[in-house]
Amino acid sequence: MSSRMEQIIEEIEEYIDGCKYQPFSNSKIVVDKEELLELLTELRLKTPDEIKRYQKIISNKEAILADAQAKADAIIAQAEVHTNELVSEHQIMQQAYAQANEIVLVATNQAQEILDNATIDANNIRTGAMQYTDDILKNLEGFISSAIETTRARTDSLLSSLQGCYDQVSSNRQELSQEEEEPEQEEVPEIQLETDMLK
Repeated sequence: MSSRMEQIIEEIEEYIDGCKYQPFSNSKIVVDKEELLELLTELRLKTPDEIKRYQKIISNKEAILADAQAKADAIIAQAEVHTNELVSEHQIMQQAYAQANEIVLVATNQAQEILDNATIDANNIRTGAMQYTDDILKNLEGFISSAIETTRARTDSLLSSLQGCYDQVSSNRQELSQEEEEPEQEEVPEIQLETDMLK
């Protein structure tokens, strides 16, 4: 059964796959900011719970080892009790010690085998949980990186457009300033000629 984090990541991937490409681009897409932020917010809220769940799985290693140790101790204790019973029944001392040592040896081997198997199982659980968590974080890291690149591209496009507007406004101001500096043509000489003709 997949976790809610996996479901959210799948939803984000499906959402990205369903987004339209930007004009004249095969790699950049147009996203609905609010919808994407809702998915990211839910993912952010679910991440701590998922991490705690995997930490709990990892911490179970100690419980597994403790249980194995308890079973091993019980087997050894039972062997020692049996040894004492053999001795207390007045059997031949050598036979009693031989049987007791054999029982203790078998019990010790069984206990060690239990501990070894428990350690292997616990390490496998821990490794699997860590790998699973790393895979989720890797997918999240890739998604955030993609979102950063998309945002950077859109910001660069906006800056380029603003720079074009700024250059146009600056050019218009310069043209207006040049028109104000051109001197007005005076018609005084023409008027003076007409006055001379009246004389």
